[in-house]
Amino acid sequence: MVRTPLTPTERRRGERFGALLREARGDRSMADVAAAAGISPETLRKIETGRAPTPAFFTIAALASALHVSLDALAAACTDGRDQALSA
Repeated sequence: MVRTPLTPTERRRGERFGALLREARGDRSMADVAAAAGISPETLRKIETGRAPTPAFFTIAALASALHVSLDALAAACTDGRDQALSA
């Protein structure tokens, strides 16, 4: 199956999402957060750097739970393009 290339908007949204996750992670190590979310550190690295800009919903939900961030806050921050503080 061939995946359609991402649009520039989708790429920017992925980069913004990754930045939000890095901000929410704070001082916690990538390995700790990945383990808490049940994903590999490499997967988290790809998401945080925007190289995996469209992670599966369950991956996003697991990361939100591990980071104590609401899915609503993540969605709002990604859709309106503002860098806002994430709260649980």
